[in-house]
This record gives sequence, structure tokens and C-alpha cells, in this order.
Amino acid sequence: MIRPILRTAGIRPDQLKNALLHWFRYAKDRKGFRRMMTGQHIPLGRDLPILGEWNRTSGELGAYFHQDQLVARWIYELNPERHVDIGSRIDGFIGNLAVFREVEVIDVRPQMSCARNIRFHRLDLMEELPPYWIGVTASLSCLHTIEHFGLGRYGDKLDPDGHLKGLAQITRMINPGGRLYLSTPVGRERVEFNAHRIFSVATVLSWFLEGWSIERSAVIDDELRVTESDGSEALREAVCDTGVGILCARKA
Repeated sequence: MIRPILRTAGIRPDQLKNALLHWFRYAKDRKGFRRMMTGQHIPLGRDLPILGEWNRTSGELGAYFHQDQLVARWIYELNPERHVDIGSRIDGFIGNLAVFREVEVIDVRPQMSCARNIRFHRLDLMEELPPYWIGVTASLSCLHTIEHFGLGRYGDKLDPDGHLKGLAQITRMINPGGRLYLSTPVGRERVEFNAHRIFSVATVLSWFLEGWSIERSAVIDDELRVTESDGSEALREAVCDTGVGILCARKA
């Protein structure tokens, strides 16, 4: 338990070791830069050491990046009249959508900021759905969210069935003929408390056996390879331990 506590406090022994090693390069570069300056250059302000970025790539295209682009593209192609989102990442997927359309975002947590094309609503979807949210949209997304319900990570109440209760309420929000865009970790089924659940592909597919048809699916595997297909084929053939399963399901 010591390592998770240290990590939560921002103390990572491996990173601390690397930082100390990189400090020597920083100090050398700083000394050399100061030596090169003359009175005609921009004056130095306070030091703000950024260590270890000289040996990194220009940016990492992780699972969230691929997921957010893919589902935003799906929604862009269909261009629904109203789109509602449940708890997806604001500075990723929601930001992508807000570039070309309005989106309503529901979360159990408060949101004090505002942004163009984004409307925020606070709602606990493990509770009974208010009548005015029943059957309100033909397009709803819930990306990398359902696996957190009931684990307490975001101030929600503890409930081992939280994901099932949340999913039941979410599906009630969608009109007949409407679409649900869902993503969640897939692999060997387990709870990694209190970060998230990881569901088996069979479990995810079981949620849509009755009253739904899966129109599109995709998988981002452990090596960040993206496989996309019509229907559920990509999801059914997923081989991963901690991948991401994505689907677009249409309500009958």
C-alpha cells in the first residue's frame, strides 16, 4: 500500500531518481545559456525547471486520444439534432465535439466553468432518473465513465452494482431509434478499486442483447492499435488485458 499512497501524494521514487539525474543536465544548460546572454537579450526571470523532456517524443497518442477522435467522428457523420453526454472527458472528447456542435454534459460532480457550445447539468445517475430526463435525446455518449459508477472515486456513493444502475438510467434517456455511444475498459474482468472496473467483452455485449442493435464497434488494444468495424465484430474479436471497447448501439 505504500507505493499507491506515495503516488497519490505525487511522490514517485522512479521519477525522483530520474529528476535528480536530469537536474545535472538542466544546471549545465542553464549555466551555458546565461554565459551566452548579452544586454540585448530578453532578461531572465525566475527559474522554472522542466526536467527530462529532451528525450521524449513530441506527444503520446494514448487510448483516450484515439477514442475521443473516433467517437467524435461517428457523431459528426450522423449530426444528431441534440447530443447529451454522461461524464466523458471535458478536455478531450467534449472539447472535440464542441468545435462543431452543441453538447449537453451530465456529471455527478459540479462544474463551475463555462465554454462555448457546452451546457452542464449535475445529476447522479445511480438515482432514479427525473421524469424530465426520460426519452430526451436520440444521441447520447458515455465514454470511459460507466466503469467508475459506485466506486466512490468521484464522490458517488459506494455500490458494487453502480454500473448496472447507471446504465439502466442512461438507456432510459434515449428515444426509440436513438443511439448510445459507449466505451469502457475491456479485458480480464475485475475491479481495480477504486480506479475502475474492467469488463469482459461478453459482459459488455450482454448489456445490448435485448432491445438494441450494435451498429459499429471498435477496440483499442494493449498496444494502442485501433480496430474498427460495422456491427460488433471488432469488439467480439478483442484480445487484450486492459484495452478499450467502444460501440455505437441503436435502441429498438
